[in-house]
Amino acid sequence: MAVNADSLATWFRPVLTSVAEGPATALRLFVEDETLSHDLLRRGEVLAAVTSEPQPVQGCSVEPLGTLRYVPAAAPGLVDRHRRGRGMDWSAAPTVVFNEKDRLQDRVLAAHGVGRPPVVHRVPSSADFLEAVRLGLGWAAIPEPQFGPCTATGELVRLPGSTTLGVALYWQRWRLESPALDTLSVAVREAAARSLRARRARTVSD
Repeated sequence: MAVNADSLATWFRPVLTSVAEGPATALRLFVEDETLSHDLLRRGEVLAAVTSEPQPVQGCSVEPLGTLRYVPAAAPGLVDRHRRGRGMDWSAAPTVVFNEKDRLQDRVLAAHGVGRPPVVHRVPSSADFLEAVRLGLGWAAIPEPQFGPCTATGELVRLPGSTTLGVALYWQRWRLESPALDTLSVAVREAAARSLRARRARTVSD
């Protein structure tokens, strides 16, 4: 199956426990951006995917999982260095991206009418990405489940003048008779219900 890195680092982890406690099933994970993971389904490389694509790939069913929310955040020291009045100097504050496919920070910048700053760091690891932001390398849109503990300790703060982003996630799987895939789908559904913001819609197939 395919899953995006932020999901794998946060709400998806209970799924691993469910697989470990079940019958002998080999779980092969492809880590792919949520905007592209459905392409792996289309090419037949995976049987299921966490994706942001609401339209089912041919031969698949799709159901909503919920919304993963992101908070534009940075270390307090970086915010202090790049303040402009009550807001941020968005055109100058360095940012961190996961890889060349990561456009969340661009969405934040576009909302403030600017493009990317001169300094853009690339850190293609979820754990190290969070650590880089926590240590002040730059600001980034941080998944809400990761932001909460860091703001409680004062390591991260929300960027002044910013708003929370939401990414709607869906579960797409091939429509085939497979007890293992059925069990996996239940585990994904339950994990999402515990951690993601509710997003109600009917399951559809193609």
